[in-house]
Amino acid sequence: MTGPLPPAARFAAAVEGIDPPVVVGFSGGADSVALLALAAEAGLDPVAVHVDHGLRAGSDADAGAATAIAARLGVRGIVVAVDVAAGSNLEARARAARYEALEAVRVAEGASAVLTGHTMDDQAETVVLNLLRGSGSAGLAGMAARRGALARPLLDLRRSETVEICLRLGIEPLADPMNRDPAFRRVRVRRELLPALDDVAERDVVPVLARQARVLRLESAFLDRLAAEAASTLASGDGGLSAGGLAAVEPVVARRVIRSWLGPPPPSEAEVERVLAVARGEARATEIAGGRRVGRSRGRLAVHGPDAPGR
Repeated sequence: MTGPLPPAARFAAAVEGIDPPVVVGFSGGADSVALLALAAEAGLDPVAVHVDHGLRAGSDADAGAATAIAARLGVRGIVVAVDVAAGSNLEARARAARYEALEAVRVAEGASAVLTGHTMDDQAETVVLNLLRGSGSAGLAGMAARRGALARPLLDLRRSETVEICLRLGIEPLADPMNRDPAFRRVRVRRELLPALDDVAERDVVPVLARQARVLRLESAFLDRLAAEAASTLASGDGGLSAGGLAAVEPVVARRVIRSWLGPPPPSEAEVERVLAVARGEARATEIAGGRRVGRSRGRLAVHGPDAPGR
């Protein structure tokens, strides 16, 4: 390979303000190979971290192959094994374990950020998946380019571009068979639903969905700021909220105030609406997730139960 990789300028803009060293989540697939190569070329002194979930036979061999690819790029590789038990919601639990492992390495290495190789195609898939789950604007905004120490600098790159980078580097990326398993909803969205949408729209819908996500993320961030300002005004000082004040706030903002106030586990839309009804005086109290109860007393909303903010 001679000369800089074609998307180097876009990558440099995406990682502006991130200092070396960085941790790169490295599966050995095309997206993560492209990410690692770009991070190394940009002088970010990356450490390639391969998280072995142990979910299928031969995953240890993939770990060795991934570190070998990292070595070809002149980057130190680390393998971290995590334990993800079989069961429901496997994808979400594996993802949570992976991010936890990457963050632990970031802290241990004194790195400024964790970089992951999510592309524009991944963003489009995420938007569609969240739509199918019935998510609101925050979910339809997809993945943030940055969140705390996590950065996704390839969100403006297509998956086909990462494959081209691998070809330019002369590296054959690893292929995860789980990415072809229709048992996973994301795989079906990628292989069946998005092509069908392309056909109906008579265009490539990935950039459309990614653009929608960017617009909604800006709007969602604006509403979050309004909700934070409202919550500061409504706070009673003992963890509760002014019931009358909350009832007077625009509902779209009030719903965000309630979600932020209640914290995890996140309340459902129906639970948020019931809390609003309590604030308006239409009910005395309501039960919500996590064994908690929201009640109104002397013009104040309070939460009773485990780790309740207004107990």
